[in-house]
Amino acid sequence: MTRFTLAVDRRVKTDGQPEADFISCVAFGKTADFVDKYFHKGMKMLLEGRIQTGSYTNKEGAKVYTTDVIAESVEFAESKRTETGQEKEQEQPRDFLSIPDGIDAQLPF
Repeated sequence: MTRFTLAVDRRVKTDGQPEADFISCVAFGKTADFVDKYFHKGMKMLLEGRIQTGSYTNKEGAKVYTTDVIAESVEFAESKRTETGQEKEQEQPRDFLSIPDGIDAQLPF
């Protein structure tokens, strides 16, 4: 199990209001291992999950309500970057040839 907070930028920004929401997330099993091993602060993540609410009584006897997103699927949402911050060039699959630009006019179909 791993817990993490996901920062989500708000699309509409209002003066005096926060520009992002910080959402508490929980992942279990292989998803938790994947998040723990490959993600760090500042990386973009595509997360699919469900909302789970709960409550507990703290040491002072007050009832505390919780809301978490249970991560069911997590993927990278950006390309891996090199140490210089530049995107790595995508390697062409070996089974395919590069098609030059402008060849469409020469094809019979």
